[in-house]
Amino acid sequence: MNGCPDLRDSVATVIAARRTPIATIGQRLADSTVDGLAAVSLGATVADARRSLGRDVPLGDVILGNCMGPGGNTARVASLAAGIDVAVPGMTVDRQCGSGLAAVLVAAEQIAAGSRAMRLAGGAESASTAPTRVASRGAYARAAFAPDGFPDPDMGPAAEALAVSHGITRQAQDAYALRSHARAVAAREAGRFADELAAVGDAASDDGPRAMSRAVLARFAPVFASGADGTVTAGNSCRVSDGAATVALVPDSERGVAPGLALIGSATVGCDPATPGLGPVFAIESLLASSGISLDAVEAVEIVEAFAAQTLAVLSEVGLASEFAVDDRVCADGGALALGHPWGASGAVSVVRLFSRLVRAGRPAGTLGLATAAIGGGMGVAALFRVVR
Repeated sequence: MNGCPDLRDSVATVIAARRTPIATIGQRLADSTVDGLAAVSLGATVADARRSLGRDVPLGDVILGNCMGPGGNTARVASLAAGIDVAVPGMTVDRQCGSGLAAVLVAAEQIAAGSRAMRLAGGAESASTAPTRVASRGAYARAAFAPDGFPDPDMGPAAEALAVSHGITRQAQDAYALRSHARAVAAREAGRFADELAAVGDAASDDGPRAMSRAVLARFAPVFASGADGTVTAGNSCRVSDGAATVALVPDSERGVAPGLALIGSATVGCDPATPGLGPVFAIESLLASSGISLDAVEAVEIVEAFAAQTLAVLSEVGLASEFAVDDRVCADGGALALGHPWGASGAVSVVRLFSRLVRAGRPAGTLGLATAAIGGGMGVAALFRVVR
């Protein structure tokens, strides 16, 4: 981890991981506030952690990522709403779409610094209840990702530019979106999401994965470029969504026999703000170089699928996709293209998914998993985990 002790021998382990259902903006979770969503996920996570440990471990902090909330320290509000003791502090971090994963890494840094208390970390987003931001010039959709003098593209046009620069066709993007939906539908029907979900009221399942076809996807018009020149559509892009995801981390000295995911390395890097979608490429390369681990040794990869074009550009750069195929290790149960993308939560959703794919699925000790996300403004984050039992 950048600036921290070498974590190849691990100092922090994820022993519990939960998430709420993910719902499209304005739909089933539209009345749930961001702290309300986070409180549900936090409550389920801490209960799982205590069952796994077989005892009540002191809780040191609650750290949540969030991009567009109302302020007021979402992590603290959600912590209290979840019934966590008033003596436990809370901190909210904003690293845009990498916020949920960044929060997990901050929690691990606290443990690496010597704390023996458990940490709850993750992220939450309620696009449905996010406030309208107003400045002297009036309401605006988002704050700048970069200052004047730097490129500052929205992520959609940036994905369209990557499709052009990397020669990623509309057909390839639609095929990847179809893959994501098909795998998520299969995972839902097989019950592979069941143990990670914490119901919010009557909402107990994701509303996103759908039975798609190439014909259906072909009907969507380009969104960010006109006419035949455009390839990025609503069908091969993520949906803006509501949801929360959290994990519990403990020091190895407190883990006992609880199975989990030991964090063995991470990297957070900057890149050209003009191509923010490529951030994961540089984060993955930095992480693998510092850890001395080959990507071939990694069994499961979770990338935040913001856009099919952006995801394919990253995967092709790191050797996980070609013109004809995507590596089966990538988002094996689908990703954000199917489930939706609650910005501040999605990085943490990736860790929850790794926990289900590797720990809940009974993969042997030593199995490796990788989580990564692109970040607006030209950044990338990646984290490497190892199964411990």
